[in-house]
Amino acid sequence: MTQTALIVAHGQPSDPGPAEAALASLAAAVAQHLPGWRVQSATLAAGGALTAAAQQAGMSGGLVYPMFMADGWFTRQHLPERLVKACRDALFAGGSCDQAACGGAAGCARWHILPPFGLDGAVQDLALTVLHEAGVPPGGEVLLAAHGSGRSPAPSAVANAVATRLRHGLLLARCEAAFIDQTPRLAEVSGFGPEAACLPFFAAEGEHVTEDLPEALAEAGFAGRVLPPLGRDARVPGLIAAALAAAASSRDQ
Repeated sequence: MTQTALIVAHGQPSDPGPAEAALASLAAAVAQHLPGWRVQSATLAAGGALTAAAQQAGMSGGLVYPMFMADGWFTRQHLPERLVKACRDALFAGGSCDQAACGGAAGCARWHILPPFGLDGAVQDLALTVLHEAGVPPGGEVLLAAHGSGRSPAPSAVANAVATRLRHGLLLARCEAAFIDQTPRLAEVSGFGPEAACLPFFAAEGEHVTEDLPEALAEAGFAGRVLPPLGRDARVPGLIAAALAAAASSRDQ
């Protein structure tokens, strides 16, 4: 039987098209590592995208890979609820599902949701590799730029844990996380020298990375280098494929 994977991201509500296209490109790259799989994509911001994916997958469902940096409200509650609705709309004309365990935050019984991108240990290892390849030396300084949340402590907890991992792994003098949407805010960071590096802890290159982040760093007077967002690294499709393959193997046992 063909394995089905669905990569889901938040998307850009004000302009869903570009983010939807970028996620489709990522899904195509992941599929190159998974011969024989059906790898789909959908952003939550694109109307009907999740329902179309559920319709294409049919009754068998599959694995869901959340392209999110943390396991906050979106992945714990909103995504499961959206999957339930998408499945019902696609397969049961909006009526009740034929699976008794399906519904609400428990999610859709046909879809198994993996841990999100930012919690994958291989992804966090990639952050170490990226900084090492960028020439950040022992004793250097790194600013981990993240989104944060005013609704859940989960995003900041993940970013702070990754910053600690980077500081210890690279023997940095300073490595800390700062955020767009909560304190400590990126616009208020200080004390980083011109040799510092900023690693955007983001899954994609949306408006937060292209607009909000540069504005915040400029306001803070950050003079160091700004690296590409972690989710745009060329090794990411292979890491996602590995996580999907491992999850499929675990479910088959």
